[in-house]
Amino acid sequence: MGENASFWESLIYAHPTCTTWKQEAEGSIYHLASILFVVGFMGGSGFFGLLYVFSLLGLGFLCSSVWAWLDVCAADIFSWNFVLFAICFVQFIYVTYQVRSVAFDREFQELYSALFQPLGISLTVYRKIVLCCDAEVITLEKEHCYAMQGKTPIDKLSLLVSGRIRVTVDGEFLHYIFPLQFLDSPEWDSLRPTEEGIFQVTLTAETDCRYVAWRRKKLYLLFAKHRFISRLFSILIGSDIAEKLYALNDRVHVGQGFRYDIRLPNFYHVALPETPPVPPPRHSHRLQRGSPRRKPAGVTNCSPFLTP
Repeated sequence: MGENASFWESLIYAHPTCTTWKQEAEGSIYHLASILFVVGFMGGSGFFGLLYVFSLLGLGFLCSSVWAWLDVCAADIFSWNFVLFAICFVQFIYVTYQVRSVAFDREFQELYSALFQPLGISLTVYRKIVLCCDAEVITLEKEHCYAMQGKTPIDKLSLLVSGRIRVTVDGEFLHYIFPLQFLDSPEWDSLRPTEEGIFQVTLTAETDCRYVAWRRKKLYLLFAKHRFISRLFSILIGSDIAEKLYALNDRVHVGQGFRYDIRLPNFYHVALPETPPVPPPRHSHRLQRGSPRRKPAGVTNCSPFLTP
């Protein structure tokens, strides 16, 4: 205890106290460095925030080095400030390289602004998503098929960037797919990662289309490495399926002018107990494992969200 007390006493009292203060102020370089430090620490987050912080702090340490070399003439103060200036300079170069490496083509930039940026997705996360699809936008010409019923395997997940896709089953129209919608979200959601399946609908380009495609296995590897991206796609795919169900619901009618709601089939039968049986609707959308888009056998079946 005595040794510790003597150490703290020597640390506190064993140096000369300031009996007289320096009358003249330091030079303008010292004050400029202090101003740069204050302004630099007000920077924000993200790439551009880091560029702001490191650039101003670097200039502040550089001014402190010049002040220590010219006014104070202290080699240790100069050395420390110059080392800190070099660290800030290297960090500025590194962040600048990262900003340049996340630059995208026009279509990917528009896709980020329209879909991912409103969800708060950073450019670094979006860059991983783009690299997973090899940063490639695929063209599908008019009247060419993206998938054929009963033939095309479900081996990828695609997002329409431009154009319009027509979805049919047995030659009968179901609904359209518009830009920023997934082409095969029901098929993707109907299969587990280890399962395989084929399309139960035909997807045909009604106009010249462009889309982004992620290979199934490669995307699942990305999900395994980044759980945040997995949750992000789960939300996007779920929302996309809901939009398709609403689009199908607008086309389904039953007799006597009533509209059949595919989301609430049980409620329909409770609300209309005396309604005579009606023929099955010509168009419906039922999410089943292995056959995500199919016409149901009749309206008396259970909810389309359930798997038989």
